[in-house]
Amino acid sequence: MTLASDQKIWTDAEFMALPDGDRYELINGELINVGNSGMEHGEIGAFLAGSLSLHVRTNRLGVVCDSSTAFTLKLGNRRSPDVSFVSKERLQGLKRLPKGYLQGAPDLAVEIISPSNTFEEIHDKIVEYFDNGSKLVWVIHPDEKSVLVYHQPEPDRLLRASDNLDGEAVIPDFLLPVADLFIELEF
Repeated sequence: MTLASDQKIWTDAEFMALPDGDRYELINGELINVGNSGMEHGEIGAFLAGSLSLHVRTNRLGVVCDSSTAFTLKLGNRRSPDVSFVSKERLQGLKRLPKGYLQGAPDLAVEIISPSNTFEEIHDKIVEYFDNGSKLVWVIHPDEKSVLVYHQPEPDRLLRASDNLDGEAVIPDFLLPVADLFIELEF
């Protein structure tokens, strides 16, 4: 889809200067407030990002980012997966990460379903991630305690609590029991 001639073209600086407290994506020239997702969503994202980051940094595989990181995609859209991984190969030649946005989708994009998400919205994100270079997408369903694994815009596998989340060739040797994503409070 192309932008209408009267739609604003957002620079990285303008996009990053949007008010704190809200999360935004830029979709087909329209600024979308994706809001906040709640505590369960945030805890799953923080736990997964921390687990991935520890493995990725220890093995010098690349970088892991949280949901505040947007990626600039082919049509100018800026998408912010809940958790993302970018391989060291994509970052070659950089001494420091960009202050703005990386061109292209992350190698791994993770979306955690929240009550406000629609099937169409998540599907559109998955299609766009793969069109822009993602190699692996995980869609986490907290209510079902499951993860859908994608290598293309159609799911390849459904993982349940008894399965392991596998980084495959994208994040070698990363394994995490799916059950670890979904805690039961026992204080």
